[in-house]
Amino acid sequence: MISKLSGDPYHAGFSFLIDYDRDLPCPGRDPLGVLGLIALKKRKTDESNLKCTVEREELSEVVIRAGKVYLFIMALTFLGSGFKPLVAGYIDMIPSAGLYWVNMVSAVLDNATLAAAEINPSLSLTQITSALMGLLISGGMLIQGNIPNIIAAGKMGITSKEWARVGIPLGLALMAGFFCILFIPAWLGFA
Repeated sequence: MISKLSGDPYHAGFSFLIDYDRDLPCPGRDPLGVLGLIALKKRKTDESNLKCTVEREELSEVVIRAGKVYLFIMALTFLGSGFKPLVAGYIDMIPSAGLYWVNMVSAVLDNATLAAAEINPSLSLTQITSALMGLLISGGMLIQGNIPNIIAAGKMGITSKEWARVGIPLGLALMAGFFCILFIPAWLGFA
């Protein structure tokens, strides 16, 4: 995504997202971390089944995994290029608030794929921020929303039903809260 914004008008570099969106995810980060710790302590775990195994990976396995990651990123780049006509024709016309809510599909689709397809230099900075915040928040609502969810659920033995029972209400509340933070002040003339 950053490579797509590296030219005019943004000239995005490594720190582009940190420079422009630094204050947006922070209001939710710490309270959600505390909530996660509380939920983890409440979750009943059978400690007799816990075991720690340390296995050394072969170099060939590491190289194969790196190749798969490279192919995935390459495919995302191609996907983003392939969707340029759709983005230029439709996504650019969606107002920022609409992009924010449309990206709730991130709950069932992977964030990286959607970001690669949507984000482009013809979007305004507000549209980019809205799209990314919608992707970021709604991506946690269901396990398949992003790859870290899949890994965490697998390692912790969390079922889709358990995840959805917490993720959907929490995600909807966060979507509504951040919507108010992002858009209401501007509509009222404060931003």
